[in-house]
Amino acid sequence: MERTAVLEQFDVMRVRKDFPILTRTVNGKPLVYLDNGATTQKPQQVIDAIVNYYTQMNSNVHRGVHHLSQLATDAFEVTRHKLQPFIHAAHEHEIILTKGTTESINLVANCYGKAFVHAGDEIIISAMEHHSNIVPWQIMCEERGALLKVVPINDAGELDMDAYRSMLSDRTRLVAMTYVSNALGTINPVNEIIALAHAAGAPVLLDAAQAVQHLTIDVQALDVDFLAFSGHKMYGPTGVGVLYGKEKWLNAMPPYQSGGEMIKEVTFAKTTYNELPFKFEAGTPNIEAGICLAHAIDYLMDIGLDNIARYEHELLDYATQRLLRIPGLRIIGTAKEKSSVVSFLLEGAHPYDVGVILDKLGIAVRTGHHCTQPLMDRYGIPGTVRASIALYNTREDIDALVAGVERAASMLI
Repeated sequence: MERTAVLEQFDVMRVRKDFPILTRTVNGKPLVYLDNGATTQKPQQVIDAIVNYYTQMNSNVHRGVHHLSQLATDAFEVTRHKLQPFIHAAHEHEIILTKGTTESINLVANCYGKAFVHAGDEIIISAMEHHSNIVPWQIMCEERGALLKVVPINDAGELDMDAYRSMLSDRTRLVAMTYVSNALGTINPVNEIIALAHAAGAPVLLDAAQAVQHLTIDVQALDVDFLAFSGHKMYGPTGVGVLYGKEKWLNAMPPYQSGGEMIKEVTFAKTTYNELPFKFEAGTPNIEAGICLAHAIDYLMDIGLDNIARYEHELLDYATQRLLRIPGLRIIGTAKEKSSVVSFLLEGAHPYDVGVILDKLGIAVRTGHHCTQPLMDRYGIPGTVRASIALYNTREDIDALVAGVERAASMLI
């Protein structure tokens, strides 16, 4: 689609008015926020919902007969109701509310591992995984006597699918892959990943922390077994995340934590576990965040994920073209299919130093290994400067970034 057509459907200046933090200054400069891969800013609609919870219905959920508890419970369950069509799950009870992507992955590693993984079995991940999709599997494999296999990538940051095919076997118990790389922006061929795993008899978990805010996801069309993501990366509050799991797997797995809510009946002799989804939701949840995630979903759905994806892709192309004109700049991650992330190095300059200079200019980026240290080791680099684009970013933001990098180059090289 031509850029003019995209902008007709997506009014970024109107969108920016929904985000009050974008009007502030940093170091006397207008804020240019390009650290969206770490966390996104919150629209006024979400902020208002947070205030409304604490001023109108603050109470515990699922446990009270009084009016405020019922209001809070109803509002909390609205989020689960909205998540079902958002990811196209077959059932609401397949949606577990967690603290975030990290807890969602740990839940599966712990519970699926106990139920299905034995000595000599194999788990497959990729070389581009976030630490949250590496360490839980390492721990589980150590505990169960299983082997962790890692699918390599090429220099562009794309999976070696031939290597992946060769790794699958009748010992493969689960494949855990990122949908979109947080460090490279690579969009992985998830349909093929899932189909090949299923042909080998293995379920698949997708880390969608960097995907749900950029792409439309249909878990039934994908036929994915588990999907994990976080609220704070999709314009919602921190402290709430989602684990989608197929009913058959969730029913077959033991609970992750024990305590209130996850039980049906308790005696000193025996405890009977609750039904889905509450079996995996022990204790008082982050009620405010759980309720307000629904408002972030509404915000995304009102704008339209397809409109967002087209707009962000246009900005990604613009940013890539402009940055590559800077002498000595190298982009790390040049996959054919990319989300709105540009990671780069400036020859002769440490990423941290570039990030500090950009911050002085009011430009927020992320520097370092981005919790993907093995991936940085693959490229033989200490880290990168990462600019991650969101729906409220503009060409002017990209222009400011480019000018800032040029200034950093003049100071550091």
